[in-house]
Amino acid sequence: MKSNKEGLRYPSIDALLSKIDSKYKLVYAASKVAHIIESERLDIKDAKSVTTVGKALEEIINGRVKITFEE
Repeated sequence: MKSNKEGLRYPSIDALLSKIDSKYKLVYAASKVAHIIESERLDIKDAKSVTTVGKALEEIINGRVKITFEE
């Protein structure tokens, strides 16, 4: 079993907020991406995180998902 030794420090909140400008939007986006990962049973091979939400945050920080918000 792989583990993320960084714990809650990876990916960092500061780096994530450089991608998405609001903590609230970040939580919303991470939950949506995590749901897609879980429902489609996607295997993210290079993920450091073991949790689905952690993997979603990694996908956001790595720019692998495109997220747009309506104003």
